[in-house]
Parts: sequence; C-alpha cells; structure tokens
Amino acid sequence: MDRRFFIKAIPMAGMAGSLGTDKGLLKTMAAPAPPLNDREYNVDLLIRICNPVMKQLSEGKLRTAMPTEVAPDYAKPVDKVTYLEAFGRTLAGVTPWLELGPDNTMEGSKRIHLLEITRKAIAMAVDPASPDYMNFTGKFDAQPLVDGAFLAHGLLRAPNELWGQLSAKTRQQIIDGFISLRSIKAFTNNWVLFSAIIEVTLLKFGAAWDRKPVDFAVQKIMEWYKGDSMYGDGAHFHFDYYNSFVIQPMLVDLLKVLAEKGAGSKEQYELALKRMQRYSVILERQISPEGTFPVVGRSMPYRSAAFQALAQVALEDKLPAELSPAQVRCALTAVNKRIFETPGTFDKNGWLQIGFCGHQPEIADVYTSTGSLYLCTTGFLALGLPGTHPFWAAPAQQWTAQKAWGGGKVAKDHAIDY
Repeated sequence: MDRRFFIKAIPMAGMAGSLGTDKGLLKTMAAPAPPLNDREYNVDLLIRICNPVMKQLSEGKLRTAMPTEVAPDYAKPVDKVTYLEAFGRTLAGVTPWLELGPDNTMEGSKRIHLLEITRKAIAMAVDPASPDYMNFTGKFDAQPLVDGAFLAHGLLRAPNELWGQLSAKTRQQIIDGFISLRSIKAFTNNWVLFSAIIEVTLLKFGAAWDRKPVDFAVQKIMEWYKGDSMYGDGAHFHFDYYNSFVIQPMLVDLLKVLAEKGAGSKEQYELALKRMQRYSVILERQISPEGTFPVVGRSMPYRSAAFQALAQVALEDKLPAELSPAQVRCALTAVNKRIFETPGTFDKNGWLQIGFCGHQPEIADVYTSTGSLYLCTTGFLALGLPGTHPFWAAPAQQWTAQKAWGGGKVAKDHAIDY
C-alpha cells in the first residue's frame, strides 16, 4: 500500500508500535512521499478533472456550482447545453477505468467512490424531477445531440459497472432521453456519427433502435475516407483532430457492436480498426520529445482528447507492432503533464478553464463553453487496462520522437493503401 495512505489507514498508536518508537513514527511521517508512478499520476489527474462534475451532479448542484465560461462570440443558450456537455463528455472518458470495478487496492477505493457518485449523477441527469435534469431536446439548440452521443459512448464503455448497476427506472429515463434526441437532424459531417452511436447504444442494451441513421453514417464516413487512415469531416479533409475527437473512436465502436449483434459486417469493423491502428501510429509520432504536439485545427480546448484514438487502440490491446505499450504510456503521460500542470488550466475551485495549455479563451471556437472542455477525459481511456498490464507495468521506454531526435534507432514510416 502507498505510504501516503498507510498513515491514514492505520490507527496512530498501532502504527507507532509497528515502527518501534514514537521517534521513528515522527521520522516516517516527516519523510517525503515517493514520486507517483505513471498510473498513479494519471488516475489522480483523471479524478481531479472528473470530480467537480460528478460530485456536484450527484448532489443535484451542478447548475449552481459549475462555471459557464464561453468563447468569444459564443451564440448558444449556454444554460441549455453546457451541463450535458460536461456530463456526457466526462462519462465518455472515465468509464473504461470505472468498468474495472471495485478491488481492495488504494486505487480501487478511489474507483469505488467515483463509481458511487457517477451512478447517482446519471440518475440526477435523466430524472425530470431532478434540479439537474438535462436537456435532451433540440428545442433550444442542436448541441444536445452531440453530448447525448458522448453519454451513449460512455455507457457503451461501461456496460457492467454503470448500465448494469442502474435501476430500471433510470435505464428507461436514459432510453427516453436518447429517443427524444431523434428530433434533432444531424449535419452532414462528423455529426452523422452522433445519431448513429445513440442508436447502436440502444441496440446494445436491448432497446428498440432505428437502423437508418446508423447505415447512413457508416456509408458517409466510408465515402469520405481520404487515405492513409484519414477520413474527411464531410466531403472535405480538415487538418485537425476530429479523426480522434469523434470519427474513428465512434466508427470503430459502433461497427464493433453491430458485428457482435449480428447486425453488421465483421470485415468492415476490422477494416476500420486497421485504419485506426495506422492513425494511432501517426498520433504517437506527433508527440515531441518534450511532450508537446502540433496545435492545429479547431476545438483545441479539447486538449488531450486529440489522442483519444491512440488511447482507444491501447485500451483494446491492439497497438500495432511498431508501438510498444510502454512507449505510448510514457508519451501520453508526458503530454498530460505539459497540458494539465500549466497554471490556469483549472480555476480556484478545480473546474477546467477554456484554453489549450493554461487559460486561453482566444483559442476557443464559437461553440465552446466550460462543459465542452471535458472531452479531454477521453485521452485517459487506457486507464481501463489493469495496472498489471504491460501498458502500465512495463519499464519506461522512449517514444518515437525521443528516439529520433536523440539519434537512436527509429523504424521508417510508411502510408497504408487500404
């Protein structure tokens, strides 16, 4: 057990006896805590990000507690959309770790606590009698379709510890919310996946689903493939991170559910996965020796969500041969340290502030509010692997840019043709 928690867990008198003398006890208490390993660091950081959202929502206080900072020229009704943004996006990233379930480790105790408040938060979000009941309609803006989709994606990632532990009432209220979102028409770009992932989630959990938007989404995304793992965001290619923010993670997961349910092609799923594996190589190669990466394209306040596709390939234990789990862990941890340790990233109450590396409102697009920022949690998907997995347990390794810029051996890179 971590010494920092050992002191809290054992009564003082008993601990003094176990250390021999009171003097020995005081010396031990004064000793600095050992540095966190990569997993401990990432777990604590993810909890730091998620806790304000889940705690306040679990108590029915999200609306009164959460800031509503908005981008310059923001034109949405923020109070009608930002809370579902914060909740759905947080759930999309934290659920693989929650799906590991309870255990008797210190990490497990943290997970038990967050599981408890997350289940309460879900119930609060979908209960019409709750003070934090969320907007699942297009009455004020189309944005709820986006974040209902992230909520659905989060539930897909925790079928046992979340969906499987919810009451029948809460499950039905979730289903009702998803059905209500059908009234919102998706734009003909990455948005087609939002309608599709919601319908596939209904299929996964045994509810009546509508196949039409699913088939349309798969057809359009496949039509928009540009080569070397990259899909267009609509008919045109955009140099940004939407292949990671939305397109490839949602496409692969919805095709996986369709194949599992006998409602889709296993071959199509495997093709999309192979493309995402190639894309994960490209993403890893973009991480500099210092843990930075190109700030290009829109929605950069989503921060570490730029690496959702890489983290998802790691979570599925399907990293391509040229990427060792340990080098990906080290690279992503370096990125998180650069982003989240920068002053201004969090406000004084622990909420994320608009920016990429610190507080930078000017980098935000016109649709960005406080709730939008919580998509960053999807960069932490690999925490859904147990701590004994080589991703977390193997010794540290240099990632590609470190080896290349340090004069080490680096394998050549090559595009794919499928």
